[in-house]
Amino acid sequence: WLGGEGDGWERGPYWIDGLLPLAYLLDDQQLKDKVQPWIAWSLSHQAESGYFGPIPFETTPEPEPGLQKTPRRDWWPKMVMLKVLQQYYTATGDERVITLMSNYFRYQLNELPHTPIDHWSLWGNRRAGDNMMVVYWLYNITGEAFLLELAELIQQQAFPWERLFLNQDCYEEKHDPWHYSRVVKRYPYDQAQLDNLCIKQYGSFHTVNLAQGIKKPLIYFQQHPDSLYLRAVKQAFRDIRKYHGQPQGMYGGDEPLHGPAPTQGVELCSVVEMMFSLEKMMAITPEIQFMDHLEKLAFNALPAQIDADFQTRQYMQCANQVEISRRARNFYQDVGHQGTDICYGVLTGYPCCTCNMHQGWPKFTQSLWHATTGNGLAALVYAPSRVKARVGAGEGVEVEIHEQTTYPFSDTITFVLTTPRTVDFPFHLRLPAWCTQAEIRLNGQAWAQQAGNQIVVIDRSWQDQDRLQLILPSAITYSRWMDYSVAIEKGPLLYALKVEAEKKWVENPDHYGNYYELSATSDWNYALIENYLQQPARHFQLQRQAMNDYPWTLEAAPLRITTRAVKLPHWKLYNGMPGPLPWSPPRLQLQGWQLQTVELVPYGCTSLRISEFPTVWFDELEQ
Repeated sequence: WLGGEGDGWERGPYWIDGLLPLAYLLDDQQLKDKVQPWIAWSLSHQAESGYFGPIPFETTPEPEPGLQKTPRRDWWPKMVMLKVLQQYYTATGDERVITLMSNYFRYQLNELPHTPIDHWSLWGNRRAGDNMMVVYWLYNITGEAFLLELAELIQQQAFPWERLFLNQDCYEEKHDPWHYSRVVKRYPYDQAQLDNLCIKQYGSFHTVNLAQGIKKPLIYFQQHPDSLYLRAVKQAFRDIRKYHGQPQGMYGGDEPLHGPAPTQGVELCSVVEMMFSLEKMMAITPEIQFMDHLEKLAFNALPAQIDADFQTRQYMQCANQVEISRRARNFYQDVGHQGTDICYGVLTGYPCCTCNMHQGWPKFTQSLWHATTGNGLAALVYAPSRVKARVGAGEGVEVEIHEQTTYPFSDTITFVLTTPRTVDFPFHLRLPAWCTQAEIRLNGQAWAQQAGNQIVVIDRSWQDQDRLQLILPSAITYSRWMDYSVAIEKGPLLYALKVEAEKKWVENPDHYGNYYELSATSDWNYALIENYLQQPARHFQLQRQAMNDYPWTLEAAPLRITTRAVKLPHWKLYNGMPGPLPWSPPRLQLQGWQLQTVELVPYGCTSLRISEFPTVWFDELEQ
């Protein structure tokens, strides 16, 4: 990707895909300088045929540790670089991007009929929605009809995710281990094999492919607005939740889908790619569940898997993890990675996540604000930010809105408008499904109270320094998971048991590099009281502390919940993980059990944790 014999596949584009938006959002020249050689080489080295990217080798080179030199012609990594160039154009308006994409997409239209999207790797067909997404983006700029023809060709060759999501009668018996990679590999697909693939099967899909592929039906929906595509995506999310779900918003899959146990791994690439898919889908269709789900991932799964200084990360996280150590666990890949999948490092597990994790926060930031019909603005997910936008009829007026909040650690979001003159425009606000009744205040006065799970529109004449306040009250609630375990939630935040830890840095000479381990120094084997779940407001107490600049650590956690629990002596450590969840809830007599106060903190602040709790019922306790 820089013209030499180095990286020629996905890792370089992965890194730039997060670095570029970070550089331009922060207007950081040092970061822009890091990005520029990658952009410049691609823009200045397009072949006459329209091909762009790494120059193919005449002879296969010798491998080097850490470098993926081939396959250089693969369609898949170019999909990532197309996303990079799309963002670069959005930031700079550099017309060379439009020229490169137009030429490349004509090249694809000519080549794909005899060199299909999965000719070099199956990743191309699984992730073809990313290619299609940029084709549509370019069409909205140039209007060239051949782009719609190309999108149809990509749809024809792409993995038929929408069909597979709607498969409800597929065979549930096991096929080959991790059979997604052993069958249905190439276009044209075997129709009988397609009929036997569905989400409910263990091992049916690679989890990162699923995270990326889940948006493809709605990407194509833009050209063919058939309700089937939205129905397929919603069914996929229901099946993921039922058969593989974890309460931080992800699913067990290490690397294939691997069921709902809270000790199954969740790959970091899956987290950031699912976030990106949700960001793209919510821009196409105003489904509140996509926006709520995006916040669930951003405020729980993402910060929990990356160290506070961004120097290490986990390849795999688990909803319940009480020991971070190098040993083989019940993950598909862990033996192949010599037991490093759960360790915090740079190269532990597999290096793709080190390159790809950077897109998480910058792209979430990109998705805070959206333009709307009627020349308005929409705030669809919430975080402290500033946006400049041209709103209103005709040439419009450039306004700035300052979003002031400590959300998700508070319920209140304030928008302060700066405008050179009065301007009429609609302002859209998402009210999450978990909020039973939101309050909207304008310049200190009550404006409306609205039920959650909708988008409300405030369409009015706006003046300089108008203040719009959105209050999203939330209650402490619980959800049910594997073996009737429970997860404690409040608003977009999942809560987990606070587990103290001892940290050990390991100098490791092999190719997995240095890493650190954590061992629990406090008890973790607690069950919550089932009786108390009937009235959470009475038995779970929320406590607040001042918030610092980086709240995602155990020490800095701004919110804490205390409640009473009992220790289960028979629930023990097994192979470095919590043993199988005890079935919930057994009905017990209180005699012989000691109720103890336990502390829960936001999941994103934890490294060791229990977030899926067993429960017990005591006949003598009130509800």
